[in-house]
Amino acid sequence: MSRRAPSARAPSDRPAGDRPAGDLALYRRLFGLARPYRLHLAGAAALGLLATPLALLLPLPLKLAVDSVVGDAPVPGALRAVLPGGLVQGPMGVLAVAAALQVLVVVLVQLQGLAGYVAGSYVGERLTLAFRTRLLQHVQRLSFAFHDRRGTSDSIYRIQWDAPAIQNLLIHDLLPLASSIVMVGAMLAVIGRLHPALALVALAVVPPLFGLTHLYKVRMRGRYHAMKEMESHALNVVQEVLTGLRVVKAFGREDAEGARFARHSGESAHARVRVSFAEGALGLSINVITAAGTATVLYLGTRGVLAGTLTLGALLMVISYLAQLYGPLYTISQKMGTLQGSLASAARAFELLDEVPDVAERPGARALGRGAGAVAFEGVAFAYPGGEAVLRDVTFSVPAGARVGIAGRTGAGKTTLINLLTRFYDPTAGRVLLDGADLRDVRLGDLRAQFAIVLQEPVLFSTSIAENIAYARPEASPAEVEAAARAADAHGFIAALPEGYATRVGERGLRLSGGERQRISLARAFLKDAPVLLLDEPTSAVDVATEQAIMAAVERLMHGRTTFIIAHRLSTLAACDRLLRVDGGTVREEPPASLAAWSVATAAAGEARPN
Repeated sequence: MSRRAPSARAPSDRPAGDRPAGDLALYRRLFGLARPYRLHLAGAAALGLLATPLALLLPLPLKLAVDSVVGDAPVPGALRAVLPGGLVQGPMGVLAVAAALQVLVVVLVQLQGLAGYVAGSYVGERLTLAFRTRLLQHVQRLSFAFHDRRGTSDSIYRIQWDAPAIQNLLIHDLLPLASSIVMVGAMLAVIGRLHPALALVALAVVPPLFGLTHLYKVRMRGRYHAMKEMESHALNVVQEVLTGLRVVKAFGREDAEGARFARHSGESAHARVRVSFAEGALGLSINVITAAGTATVLYLGTRGVLAGTLTLGALLMVISYLAQLYGPLYTISQKMGTLQGSLASAARAFELLDEVPDVAERPGARALGRGAGAVAFEGVAFAYPGGEAVLRDVTFSVPAGARVGIAGRTGAGKTTLINLLTRFYDPTAGRVLLDGADLRDVRLGDLRAQFAIVLQEPVLFSTSIAENIAYARPEASPAEVEAAARAADAHGFIAALPEGYATRVGERGLRLSGGERQRISLARAFLKDAPVLLLDEPTSAVDVATEQAIMAAVERLMHGRTTFIIAHRLSTLAACDRLLRVDGGTVREEPPASLAAWSVATAAAGEARPN
């Protein structure tokens, strides 16, 4: 193997200057993603805006009871016009109307809140699902160089935890923000009609609120971003420990790994506590400012009642509206502060979406049907990003149907040859040809359809055996799946299982033995029926008896196909009619007869693996 180990750099190694610039740019991209759901968003927004007229109705029953029941003010003309005359003649009738109005308004407010919540949740979940799906599809198209450099846990965090920022921003932040702005305008208009001076006093709290919010915004964006980076580091530790649990247990490193997780999680927890303190301080400051505004209005309004310039009902109505005014103002200030976390998440998600695949399909790439399987390397060189050349000036050709063994020391570049052939990487110089066509001129999907791959460590998914075999061709019938299993000498052990082909293999197939996993991998290759077969150490992890069974299946699988076999064992390479030796970044062809001598030499050097 010659793939470089993943870098130990932090999960997000993009310079800060490369991150999306500015809130407006983020909002434009978010609204672009939400465009297919614009009607749903409009409906949720309309339900949110209904809160304003309903809020204006809430104080009316109280004013009616105080002024027209306790006091002697006449019933407002609008109510008198729509109610039967008998109800508004006496105080008890007016009181009954006030009580009924109170219940009706509260029921309408609750129905509006329920409808808005359900609509927002529906649209938000649809947006999040679409964004996550797009991120996952994009990450799958990124080259192995990206994943080698960044690892997988950071991408997982951004897909699972940063992607919901689109829901938080559009549904839980911007829609309430817009509704609150409309509410503030309506409340100020009503208070202004009741008492212009009190409206001005109430409005005086706005400048300090927004000044405080702007200060919070400037200071907190970077903290949110750093906090999410730390959480991603902690997730990386969990993933490494759980995927390498056998090694952790074998070396007794459970406590050390627990300490490593605690260290990274502690940094994240400390950052979250600091953010929470800042959020709490913002909420406290907003409440103190609005309380000062309410106290001032109460003081001046009470003096107006005593002076006879304002009725008690009007004062109570102003105070009620003021509570509803400061509620939206609080929401506006808080949302403008707390949405910094969502903006930081959105920026991180878009960073991932902005990664450009190193291996991309060229515009106008041509279609390719089933090929013959002739392969050629012409002056190929390759180096991993930031590293020395792994291969230099590699030139060879393989006719269709040939069986080619690839030998060499560990790290010499054997697997890199296979990765270039499948176009997991592109060469830094030269070109790779399949049936005379440069791989970069062929559609990626058509190219990958030409290869069946069997790896040293079989990759199985935590589904059934049948689904794992059919992964090569999902539309295959059960009979075709069984035929592929029989060809791979896997049907016997599968049929002996209690659930047969419906047996779930567990995570990474660990409910099966190594030999059983490898035979399912071979069955998958049989089912794909590709013209080129790539075998990367297919028997290195099994015993001799299992190796013989696997190689018998491999012999059937190689029939009529161009085959490349990477192996250290002589028994594995014995079926090859050509030999490529990789050494020091160069590749040269040797006659198969030299294989035994090469094996003796490498064994003496301590490089060959034992049988």
